[in-house]
Amino acid sequence: MFVLKQSESYVWPVTVEFPIDGGKFKKESFDAEFKRISESRIKEATKQVIDGELNDNDFAKEILVGWSSVSDENGNEVPYTESTKAKLLDFPLVAKAIVLAFFDSLSGTKRKN
Repeated sequence: MFVLKQSESYVWPVTVEFPIDGGKFKKESFDAEFKRISESRIKEATKQVIDGELNDNDFAKEILVGWSSVSDENGNEVPYTESTKAKLLDFPLVAKAIVLAFFDSLSGTKRKN
């Protein structure tokens, strides 16, 4: 049976590939909690991205509502707050990875990390 009401958010893995010395990449992952948005908003956001009206950072701000497995340089868990979200999104490549993971979550197939 299909239930017409769903939770307001869900958790999905995000993998970020950071460039490192020697032309290589280092993969780091965390679990993002994504806001569940309507199909009409998904289509609107996709069009806005294509038209250059919405960038990855702004869309990531909209859809990211929590996380787990994010730590500081000492290995301490970093709690989700609006301030720590802004700090995370200030890292290059992170917003793009969040947006890609969000759209992967909508594709109906699980991504292998």
